[in-house]
Amino acid sequence: MPGSVVTSKGQITIPVEIRQRLGLETGHRVDFVEIDGGQYALVAATVDIKSLRGLVGKPGKPVSIEDMNQTIRQRATGRRTTSR
Repeated sequence: MPGSVVTSKGQITIPVEIRQRLGLETGHRVDFVEIDGGQYALVAATVDIKSLRGLVGKPGKPVSIEDMNQTIRQRATGRRTTSR
């Protein structure tokens, strides 16, 4: 199992095989996520924007300003309708 040593500045070097598996390159960010009491996972936080394409679908029907204002008024007064 690959390992690292913490420097006096609190830094570590991520072994090359781990960097390759995570797709990490110079300048990429990583997150440390607690997965269990005292155990952490190293997660690549840098995502190519192109990989997000299609994640959120297009809305089926545009919403008019009038519909938005009506919903705002209804929620401000505490009334909710299910007319849709």
